[in-house]
Amino acid sequence: MTTGLSLRGVARRYGRVDALAGVDLDVAGGELFCLLGPSGSGKTTLLRLVAGFEAPDAGEIRIDGAAVQGVPPERRGIGVVFQDYALFPHRSVADNVGFGLKMRGVGRPARRDRVTEMLGLVGLGEVADRRPDTLSGGQRQRVALARALAPSPALLLLDEPLANLDRRLRESLREELRRVHDRVGVTTVLVTHDQEEALTLADRIGIMRDGVVEQVGAPDELWRKPASRFVAGFLGEMNLLPASSLGDGRARLPSLAADLPAVGSYPAGNGLVACVRPEALELHDPGVGAPARIDSVAYAGGSATYRVLLAGGQPVMVREPLPGGSSRWAPGQDVGVRASPVPCRLLPE
Repeated sequence: MTTGLSLRGVARRYGRVDALAGVDLDVAGGELFCLLGPSGSGKTTLLRLVAGFEAPDAGEIRIDGAAVQGVPPERRGIGVVFQDYALFPHRSVADNVGFGLKMRGVGRPARRDRVTEMLGLVGLGEVADRRPDTLSGGQRQRVALARALAPSPALLLLDEPLANLDRRLRESLREELRRVHDRVGVTTVLVTHDQEEALTLADRIGIMRDGVVEQVGAPDELWRKPASRFVAGFLGEMNLLPASSLGDGRARLPSLAADLPAVGSYPAGNGLVACVRPEALELHDPGVGAPARIDSVAYAGGSATYRVLLAGGQPVMVREPLPGGSSRWAPGQDVGVRASPVPCRLLPE
């Protein structure tokens, strides 16, 4: 498989702050890769360096095998979709989509055909003559995507493109973005802080923290096998419980009075934590499992998340479906907590 984007030792410093601290990363050709991390982790800085809006202080960036240090943004063969759309308000939708082609000297007939093709791809052929300020936020974002794709870029960069949209529209455009990517096949790097967006869209995810990439993997791999306590705690909700390895592929969790199958090779001994998702814990009547008390309940339609205090005072999160729409558990109620026999991930304490 070809490499669409390659970074080696890429660093960027602002004063005394290392925004990027020697990043190594490969994105496969045709892949939809997501950079996910909290604010200040360096993901947008990395995107700006790849785009050529800033220069790295060290390292090398290659797009389709060609080094791009010193190459201006307009000559890097990239398309960029920004969070704020960045459309020309005084130009029609068609003129916005065709702008990059015009700057490249593409003739009017060929430009018109390509604009028609791109607007058809994003389902906006009927708005070609309208101006951006007459469109909804979702429509404007699709125009921005069509404009970025029109020149057939080697690499597409998406800088939190759905952040300004309401939840339902974000979900709809996620599906649209994945569909367009699969049809076009362009190597794509998406920057986001939205975990759901990354998990549902990406072929692979790179989780960033403090200017470094902590872990790269497919969404299900990162979910099941976090490589650090940061990744375990950042990606979704996770209970980190004191544990010991039994040395036979099992772990002992004293706080739950349970032995569970374990992922992670450690000799028998203490000094570990077990990663247990809220969905892997069950609530029962007192006397079943570890004794606990309900501290709080957060309802979310068809499910509820409970903050539960174990006998030693340690809080854990438990999530269960509510097929009937209501829960039998309430704050202050004594319960038992039992772990489902699914593998937990072991990490150093």
